[in-house]
Amino acid sequence: MSAPKGNALIGQSGGPTHVINQSLVGVVETALASSMIGKVYGSLHGFKGVLEENLIDLGAESRETLEAVAQVPGAALRSVRKKPTVEECERAFAVLKRHDVRYFFYIGGNDSAETAHILSEMAARERHELVLYHVPKTIDNDLRATDFCPGYPSAARYVSLCFLGDNVDVRSLPGIKINVVMGRNAGWLTAASALARQHPDDGPHLVYLPETAFQPEEFVASVDAVNKRLGRCIVAVSEGIHDAAGKLFADSKETDSHGNVQLSGSGALGDKLAALLKARLGDKLRVRADTFGYAQRSYFGAASAVDS
Repeated sequence: MSAPKGNALIGQSGGPTHVINQSLVGVVETALASSMIGKVYGSLHGFKGVLEENLIDLGAESRETLEAVAQVPGAALRSVRKKPTVEECERAFAVLKRHDVRYFFYIGGNDSAETAHILSEMAARERHELVLYHVPKTIDNDLRATDFCPGYPSAARYVSLCFLGDNVDVRSLPGIKINVVMGRNAGWLTAASALARQHPDDGPHLVYLPETAFQPEEFVASVDAVNKRLGRCIVAVSEGIHDAAGKLFADSKETDSHGNVQLSGSGALGDKLAALLKARLGDKLRVRADTFGYAQRSYFGAASAVDS
């Protein structure tokens, strides 16, 4: 199939990152330079913006504006978490046809790739010549065929710096510190907690990833052993830890439109782990737990040179 001539549409979806706008501006500049592309539209709030025909002309933005946008964390076009229905895809294609969109760039992670795939299948059935590009974005670093995914290095730097600070804090006032890190099915971000280690006794002393089954009794025994040896213990835990049967250790039952359990909206997992340690090792034990949450995604002071 030869490349079609027409307009381009760009959307952002899922959790924002420190560099998602650099991807946006890169796509805009490349599309504007193409002889096959006329107008370059941006969809506000991703697929939702397509449904509502809430589009803006990105070609009208000045170079200075685009350069400024590229340096700002978060999603400049605004984001969305939405799994489209068949009826919504039909409505979306009506919008694409009205604006002669032949190129659709969707910046996001796994769920965004799924949405792009649904649209691609719909385009084939409708015999609508449409080229879809999934532009990778996820701090989880769990997309195939990438050395690393844009957004991950900056989030990893944020996590490692937080643990660097905790090392100083817990050395000063000893106890057990549990930090819950994002990563439902991938432990890359939690593993990054170890990057700030400078001395053999630095934390995190224990790291728990979703790639292996979490065993509560082994967890308690390991924390106890480290605490007895060093007088303190720092633990890095992925939000997605689960037992051998795949059941999440966290109690959350809330899900998004893609069926993903919501794990970063509260400190429930950290509280549950802290309560487990106190129940097994004694109430007088000093145990604290933090959930890093959304700050991992777009924290201003954590930009990685590798990422940007």
